Amino acid sequence: MIRPFLLALVMALPVATTSGPARAETPVTVALDWTLNTNHIGLIVARDRGLYAQAGLEVEILPFSDTSSAALLAGGVADFGYLTALGFMSARAGGADVTALWATMQRETGRLVYNSDNTAITRPSDLSGKTYAGFGSAWEAALIGTMIRHDGGDPVWDTVTLGTGAYEALASGAVDFTLEVATWEGVNGVLLGRKQSAFAYADYGVPDQQNGYISTRSDVLADKPDLVRAFMRATQAGYEWAADNPAQAADLLLAAGEFPNPALVHGSMQAIVDGGYLRSGDTPVGQIDPVRFATMARFLFDSGVLTDESGAPLVWPGDVTGWYDQGWMAR
Repeated sequence: MIRPFLLALVMALPVATTSGPARAETPVTVALDWTLNTNHIGLIVARDRGLYAQAGLEVEILPFSDTSSAALLAGGVADFGYLTALGFMSARAGGADVTALWATMQRETGRLVYNSDNTAITRPSDLSGKTYAGFGSAWEAALIGTMIRHDGGDPVWDTVTLGTGAYEALASGAVDFTLEVATWEGVNGVLLGRKQSAFAYADYGVPDQQNGYISTRSDVLADKPDLVRAFMRATQAGYEWAADNPAQAADLLLAAGEFPNPALVHGSMQAIVDGGYLRSGDTPVGQIDPVRFATMARFLFDSGVLTDESGAPLVWPGDVTGWYDQGWMAR
């Protein structure tokens, strides 16, 4: 009963229109880092409110698959890719031809979470010797170890790799802590009535980072600068509209995908807006901060997270300014 209502609502929303004769639309493909969620809201808004069409583009958002968006982008399957910060840094450091054009979240949305009634945990140093429900990446160990050390503790803990099952395990008390995205799992925890507390990474020695990089390849940048500019400006307008209209944006996302809990989508969009994740003061939506970009890259290199095919840590290149390009923002 929900989807027909939402579709009718979306159809009633005002959309961008063009004047004058119709023009041919250039096909564009975008690969996603995960199943459709509120991180991708600007892409959906730009597509479904006609912003891409107004820019002369026919944008196809590829369904998430087992192949990473970085691999699809670097392999030429997609023109653009939505990558996590870690996914982008790992791919670029490993030699993939990917260049960041955009950062969705202007600050870190991740956090370390534990049950509020666990009196044995009051600060990160208390995590020493506890059991962590993890997801299997080297980033997790670097992050948790840094937080515990920064708080004066011994960075030793037990890990059980559970993936998305980590949240049920934490709620049941089977594990002591895990990591979550405040704007998604955090919102879901509130909806489920879970009493949980969290530590922010940046409060305990981990650099604050932007996240959600929209990227492309060097050949697209060199050969199709007008396409890059048109796509990115329409995308920026989509995210700006979503920031101004979170409830309507959530309805567009619900109409575009399969979501078992509409309240989670609406709650997530509101959390993104209330938390100032899309906008940070006068910073334009999507702008990459060179200092934070370089600081996080250096942290990942120094922590041994970025490795070659043999698993050996990569050496800091000394400069990562060539890893991103925001020339499309110039008016």
